[in-house]
Amino acid sequence: MFSTPAQVLRQREGALAETPFPLLLHALAIEERTCTLELKVRQREKRITFEDGAPVACSSNLLHETLGKFLVEKGKLSETDYQKALTESVQTEVPIGGLLVQKGLISPFDLYKQMQANMAMKLLDCFRWTDARFRLIADIEPPDTSVRMNTAQLILTGIATMMPFDEVATHFTFTDDRRFAQVPGVEGPRLSSKDARLFQALRFRPTFPELQQRSGLDTDSALRRLYAFCLLGLADFAEEVDKRPAPAPSAVAAAPMPGPALTPLPGTLETVDPAALLPPAATGLPFSDEDEAVKNALLSAFMSHRSQDPFDLLGVPEDVQPVALRKAFLALSDKFSPLRFQTADLKEKAEGLLVGYARAYGALSEAEQAALWRKRRAAAREKKVGTGRPSAAEQFRIRTDLLDASTQYEEARKRLKAENYAGAFEYFEYACDIDPKPLYRAYRAWARYLMKPEAHGKLALQELLEVVKQEPGCEEAWYFTGEVSRGEAQWAQAEDAYRKAFKLNPKNRQYVDLIQDTMKRVKR
Repeated sequence: MFSTPAQVLRQREGALAETPFPLLLHALAIEERTCTLELKVRQREKRITFEDGAPVACSSNLLHETLGKFLVEKGKLSETDYQKALTESVQTEVPIGGLLVQKGLISPFDLYKQMQANMAMKLLDCFRWTDARFRLIADIEPPDTSVRMNTAQLILTGIATMMPFDEVATHFTFTDDRRFAQVPGVEGPRLSSKDARLFQALRFRPTFPELQQRSGLDTDSALRRLYAFCLLGLADFAEEVDKRPAPAPSAVAAAPMPGPALTPLPGTLETVDPAALLPPAATGLPFSDEDEAVKNALLSAFMSHRSQDPFDLLGVPEDVQPVALRKAFLALSDKFSPLRFQTADLKEKAEGLLVGYARAYGALSEAEQAALWRKRRAAAREKKVGTGRPSAAEQFRIRTDLLDASTQYEEARKRLKAENYAGAFEYFEYACDIDPKPLYRAYRAWARYLMKPEAHGKLALQELLEVVKQEPGCEEAWYFTGEVSRGEAQWAQAEDAYRKAFKLNPKNRQYVDLIQDTMKRVKR
């Protein structure tokens, strides 16, 4: 049904139109690759870092996807506080998340949750980049923070909600007489009620029309979910399932542990067993899952541990003596012992920290490795002194290199007001490329119509109807729908659209006149 993961990854670069983004994600997960996936389409760029097949970081040049702007959009941070923190972050080279925690504007626990949501948003957006080029890069820089995504959940959500339906239909083809079935013994992501309904219907080995009938889902929803299930190996053609050998009973695999805090140095991984070094004093203590102070301390340490070298991670000087080094390690491993936490998520993060502390202890316990780390620190200090702080011009460039949808939108509005419809459409297109908000898409359709009403009427109307279906509360979209419907002589539809716009904004008396005018034309 699909190319094997090895076949998919044999091609180091290509187009997502030929190798869809979910297929790439699945192949990287199955092959447990550690690499960077670079995506580019026109002005937009993203780089996704994978560790052992799981996405752990994503950078982009879209302003609204930066952590600060994301927090403002979600109401977690004011615009004023964001601008102050951004300026200080550029000047001090301290990540904005760390500054916000230092200033008490957000707790470490909340920051981690928002970082997860921010990364999920950036990754889900890639499912609509169907015209992008991709490139796989073997060498990666370890991410500063430790946010790990569930690839299977990401694929299911992205296909079900973000990927254009035309792309799904293009890459997932079959005849109506083919029957589908569940693949036994495959562990999948958490399922919503819709997902579960369709998955249970697969037990009856239905054809696609039968699957729709049993699940009660429309063609769009059913095809999307079936595509995701087949890609994840949860479903297949019934005859292919019958050919597979019965799955052998096996123990449930443990969840993957977060990646190591430090870049491994030769000889450091085999010298220390983290479990053996766990302080016995931690046993028998009450769980700390409900203690906000402990949770925030754990998350704060977990988010920053990747960016620290062994000395900083253990909080010891470069000339630390063996006894002091051991005490520092035991104190930290006891403070965040996995035995102190019951919740799987917190226990996993505590285990990740313990591994990081153990590796740091192993590195500094050996004279040669400790000397190498001291040389690295000295080289980093020299480099910092040599480069100096960025100039004001460089700081400004760093900020404006990011693509801002609102800037493109405002420029488009100016051109629309000046009746430069082609120019307005171009900038609305830029805004939609960066951030496909319903408002931006509504204006893009309106500008498209104004350029050539006689040629673009049907397409603009179709785009507007899709917008109001997605966002019924967009007043402008209803107004434009009414205007284009009038131009297409669809008076009943125009009247309905004006009424919807008036309901959203009763103060605009223009809608009353438009409703009355279209009512007269409907009666004719």
